[in-house]
Amino acid sequence: MAEYIFNTTFERSKLMRKIKSNNTKSELLLRKSLWSLGVHYRLNVSKLPGKPDIVISKKKVAIFVDGEFWHGYNWEQKKLRIRYNKDYWLKKIERNIQRDQINAKLLTEQGFTVFRFWEHELKRDIQGCIDKITECLQQ
Repeated sequence: MAEYIFNTTFERSKLMRKIKSNNTKSELLLRKSLWSLGVHYRLNVSKLPGKPDIVISKKKVAIFVDGEFWHGYNWEQKKLRIRYNKDYWLKKIERNIQRDQINAKLLTEQGFTVFRFWEHELKRDIQGCIDKITECLQQ
């Protein structure tokens, strides 16, 4: 893979370094809610495609908490607003979307039920997200 180099400001670089990939507020909210219901899970299982954020092994459930920018929420509209390093970001985010689809397919083929929640979904309606998961666990 060729390395992509572009100029950016120190402030932007500093801001991008602060973005977390694990233990985000939305992910912690979901984990605490599941744990309070007595659901046992494992985190970031690297042996599974896509390294799901939460895995409920007993019921073969894989859960991903997706950030809106990195995973392309409302992508057709948002990509039009990218102004800087457009070539880089379009390729990166579109590759992330493609990889998410491939990993979901691979997990499904292994018998997993896959849930993908956007961060804003968890913040706005955590109970609705929990209900979807617990309904699956009761089957």
